Amino acid sequence: MLIIPASGPPAMALIVEAALAFCLCSMPPQAACAAPPAADACSLFTASQVSRVLGVIVKAGQHPISSSLLLCAWAPPGAPQTDGKKLTVSFMTERAFEAGKTAAQAVAKTPLSGVGDDAYYATTGGLGTGLCVKTAGTYVRIQIGGFPSEKQMELEKALARQMLTTL
Repeated sequence: MLIIPASGPPAMALIVEAALAFCLCSMPPQAACAAPPAADACSLFTASQVSRVLGVIVKAGQHPISSSLLLCAWAPPGAPQTDGKKLTVSFMTERAFEAGKTAAQAVAKTPLSGVGDDAYYATTGGLGTGLCVKTAGTYVRIQIGGFPSEKQMELEKALARQMLTTL
């Protein structure tokens, strides 16, 4: 049974988080065999690092799905806003990373060189752009919100390069 919360930015944030949870939790069993590292996505960046890149003070990274360390989000204190400045980072499986590179209707793919072993931007109308990065068997998706598309891509690339120094 799907319960739709009241309308408005906080409600939209809950809908997006619920959709993401559904996608992560509905992975086929084969994908589970190639699971991402048993690491905490919130360990990839500090609130200070994210605040510097986004230009706003953010609270410490939090797991939108409390039972999963694969996804972490940083946002300013207060109610979540769908159009506000924020960062979401998630570990991916190799299978999901490779599948993300294939053509899909309504999803534009843009390869990116010079970041990790392989990287690409995936842009979905209405949901924005995310940078998917592969490095030494680790697969990560970085998505920033609250900026024009070109600025968002620039910031995602900067964060990816920062992340690669610690992975």
